[in-house]
Amino acid sequence: MLTYIIRRVLILIPMALVICFLVYLGLEMTPGDAVSFMISPDALSSMDPAQLAEMREALGLGQPFIVRFWIWLSSLLQGNFGYSTSGGVPIGRILSDRLPATLELSVAALVLSTILGSLLGVISALKRGSKTDSALTVVGMLGVSVPEFFFGLVAILIFGLNLGWLPVGGRMMPGYVTFWDRLPHLIMPASVLSIMLTAGVMRYARSSMLDALSKDFIKTARSKGIPEWRVNLLHGFRVALTPVVVLIGFRLPVLLGGSVIIEQVFQWPGIGNEFISAVRGQDYPVVMTIALLSVMTVLVASLIVDVLTAVIDPRVRLGD
Repeated sequence: MLTYIIRRVLILIPMALVICFLVYLGLEMTPGDAVSFMISPDALSSMDPAQLAEMREALGLGQPFIVRFWIWLSSLLQGNFGYSTSGGVPIGRILSDRLPATLELSVAALVLSTILGSLLGVISALKRGSKTDSALTVVGMLGVSVPEFFFGLVAILIFGLNLGWLPVGGRMMPGYVTFWDRLPHLIMPASVLSIMLTAGVMRYARSSMLDALSKDFIKTARSKGIPEWRVNLLHGFRVALTPVVVLIGFRLPVLLGGSVIIEQVFQWPGIGNEFISAVRGQDYPVVMTIALLSVMTVLVASLIVDVLTAVIDPRVRLGD
């Protein structure tokens, strides 16, 4: 297993470089640059071309594409994330300010959806063919089909504006510093963000549990007189958990990226809002850093899922 992990880690490096190059190339092909975002269109049309050229040169935009990409990559390998071209703020400070909010939102949604989705999926499998199973199936289809922003707007309208139970946006009030102070602000966005994942986990858990309950080792366990709850939970659910773990592992990067919409709806001060602002402002260093963070999250999640699959299911063995 150690050899497999080392080999996978070594493969991550060229994959991350290729993906980042493609993202940087795509941004290069978009119209405009950081200067055109910093200056209003009226002022931009009246400025001297020589002055504009000096501003672009000062921001490093006058150099060829491949040179700018290499400079950014070299600085990154030295631990220097660079500066935002639109605001002049160190990118490391932007990440330290924004990333904890996104991680808090994503982890809360992941934990909530994992517990709720697994529980509902097991109940649906054990109640196969009943009204409970049919109702949960319909709820799961709605959770997968309806866009998250719609649930977010409905939640704001009902629980924020009409009932006044929860704040409609933001992460915390002035003077609030602890997690429990932020919890009322976290409930709605985390719940809305977890809806689609909960539906997916529930469907996977149901089908996997049904498949596990039909195996011969389940019949053997029942023939030995083992209580039904132990057969279902200790034998069936453990095997059924493998595809669920795979789904959850790959959903964490999706949550980090998918939280962009929820952060916009609830005005959550996370990395998603910063990414949207950086794309609009042609802020290449910020966009590339966030893109690299997303890429590495996906690749690392893939490695963790493979290892956890082998740990949970003894039948799975990683290659030498």
